[in-house]
Amino acid sequence: MAKLLAYFAFMVSDNMPRPLSPHLHIYRWQLTSVMSILHRMTGISLVVGSLLLVYWLCSAALGEAAYQIAQGFLVSWVGLIALIGWSFAFYFHFANGVRHLFWDMGRGYSLHSTYRSGWLAIAAAFILTIMTWVTVFL
Repeated sequence: MAKLLAYFAFMVSDNMPRPLSPHLHIYRWQLTSVMSILHRMTGISLVVGSLLLVYWLCSAALGEAAYQIAQGFLVSWVGLIALIGWSFAFYFHFANGVRHLFWDMGRGYSLHSTYRSGWLAIAAAFILTIMTWVTVFL
């Protein structure tokens, strides 16, 4: 028993060199990890944006006064930024989901095609967002 305790004491001592995992300051970000993080973040923002949509629809059902308050928020600069961000989140999440569907079919696993499809998903999200809002404002 004493040997076992001595072994555990040695394992927890500060003198033992331990492997260091990469810290965020020295870790080199890769497109695949950034896309994964953004996919999760856009999923969360789609939930929040959906709650905003539900608020807008409920305000329309509650009467003209409630609808004017909701509409006033949505056409303010904060509301427009939220709507533009929500549409970008939708298009990015959609494009990245299509990318994942191709992976589910066994296509696009090479490093070159993974990076190409990642940049394509980002570009598609930006282009579709810009096209949507140009159409809205025209």
